[in-house]
Amino acid sequence: MKEWEKNVRRVNPYIAGEQPQEDNIIKLNTNENPYPPSPKVKKAYETTQVDKFALYPDPMSSELVQALESYYDLKRGQVFVGVGSDDVLSLSFLTFFNSDVPILFPDITYSFYPVWADVYRIPFECPPLDDNFCIRIEDYKKKNGGIVIANPNAPTSIGMKASQIEEIVRANRDVVVIVDEAYVDFGGETVLPLIERYDNLLVVRTYSKSRSMAGMRIGFAMGNEALIRALTDVKESINSYTMTMASIRVGAASLADEQYFQENLAKVVTTREWCEKELERRGFFVLPSQTNFLFVRHEQISGQELFEKLREQKIFVRHFSGARIKEYLRITMGTDEQMKAFLLQLDKILEKNIDNKVHL
Repeated sequence: MKEWEKNVRRVNPYIAGEQPQEDNIIKLNTNENPYPPSPKVKKAYETTQVDKFALYPDPMSSELVQALESYYDLKRGQVFVGVGSDDVLSLSFLTFFNSDVPILFPDITYSFYPVWADVYRIPFECPPLDDNFCIRIEDYKKKNGGIVIANPNAPTSIGMKASQIEEIVRANRDVVVIVDEAYVDFGGETVLPLIERYDNLLVVRTYSKSRSMAGMRIGFAMGNEALIRALTDVKESINSYTMTMASIRVGAASLADEQYFQENLAKVVTTREWCEKELERRGFFVLPSQTNFLFVRHEQISGQELFEKLREQKIFVRHFSGARIKEYLRITMGTDEQMKAFLLQLDKILEKNIDNKVHL
């Protein structure tokens, strides 16, 4: 090892879902929304003054922040925005988790959490989910340096009741509790009203899922003014200009079209409920979902084999290698046409697999 290499910070990086660049694929692996954003977003983007790109954007992202404050009926100073919820969460880890006591998050959850903890040298523990992939509340009532809960959880798709999360927050008033609500719009229970009661609660959301804007990288956090001010101070110490002019503008525009937003949510949920029944009819075990994806396994064919055979047909789903979930696939909801094509290929795979077993 060379001398300079001894001082390189080494971590096991987060591995994002595959982003295939070929044509004629069905992409059901990264929890994107299959429908475009609001027409108001398109109009706002097209009328953005390109000549102003020569200037720095508003470092406070005021247009977007004020639109979010109004949309969620919050006071001034209760919203922080960043480059996707990953940016917001990363800054939150850096800002709020600075003790020698381990922070807590489940053993099966968003796999970026342990990466950030490693990068920032934050000690952490991962209480195991129970046999039904649910959080055991009592595991979060011990001394800790902070708590992170994805609700609904990923990749399991299961949501907790707001009252259950409140029990955890109430038992941990001396540390910051972050609730990652990336998927809450698809049927989960939000804890946002609790930020008025608990000054240690931070709620994080994203435009990438329900608002069909993963490509614009818009995330935000909501909490009391002291939390938001602390986040802002850290962000200003790293990069004052995180949000582009375009993302600020289209982010605000998206909030102005509630009817379109709700219609898109309803389409995704309807497809999810239909697809859940179709998968169960084909012998899959499907976890109850409050997200835009399903987490499933089949008794007669392994998750790895299903993943590979679907990929051969240019259908991309997500497979995880963790011991407890290696037989599961995470399937993002696409359009009805995409899901029908997915099920058609799935039937061919299952039929061939069963025939092979019969002839062995």
